[in-house]
Amino acid sequence: MTLVVGHRGASAGVRQNTAAAFRLARRLGADWVELDVRRTVDHVLVAHHDAHLPDGRLIAETPLDELPDWVPSLAEALEACEGMGVLVEIKNDPGEAGYDGDNTIAVAVAGLVSAYRPYDEVMISSFNTAAVERIREVDERLATALLMFDPVRVLQGPDRAAASGHAAIHPYHAVVDAGLLRRAREASVAVWAWTVNEAAVAEELVRLGVDAIITGDCPMVRAIVERVAAEGGSPQRSQ
Repeated sequence: MTLVVGHRGASAGVRQNTAAAFRLARRLGADWVELDVRRTVDHVLVAHHDAHLPDGRLIAETPLDELPDWVPSLAEALEACEGMGVLVEIKNDPGEAGYDGDNTIAVAVAGLVSAYRPYDEVMISSFNTAAVERIREVDERLATALLMFDPVRVLQGPDRAAASGHAAIHPYHAVVDAGLLRRAREASVAVWAWTVNEAAVAEELVRLGVDAIITGDCPMVRAIVERVAAEGGSPQRSQ
């Protein structure tokens, strides 16, 4: 069945990318949790989406002990995700404040997640292709994914991912169709669609046979996945 992946934990009702959001996602039916990772000035990996804190401070220039209490370290985040798989998105895009051109953040992420989680319970993605390529260099046992938005890149995604040893592509949901799923299956590459918060879209993707849906509404997607499975309407996906 299609996996339900909580976008930044449970996105509704609680602050995203927090230990509370991750724990709530499990109670709401998530199989996996997606979280964002950045690095502080004292080289601690933390879960946070934006480069800046709400007060304007840059995380890359702020030590861990000066961050708000609600910002967990990656180690704390992984512990809060007990019982679920974890999709770690490395936030390190060129041109962004605090950009690490050497992608040493990827090396740190690889070391930490492999120490905390079994290999089959973690995947690492990024819009920065160099970051996931660095993961492959450090530890090829870690599953990696190409995160993408541009429709042209998505069309090329399955072949690019297969050629580089990536386990999956993570396209924006609006560009996922039967043709993309067919090419991905032929390349033995999984398709995880993001970020799906509308029931009609979620049902269409489940019936197409996407491997996972990243969502801010875990209960909604969970109910659709189970209903379609009960109807026998979810196609067999290649492994």
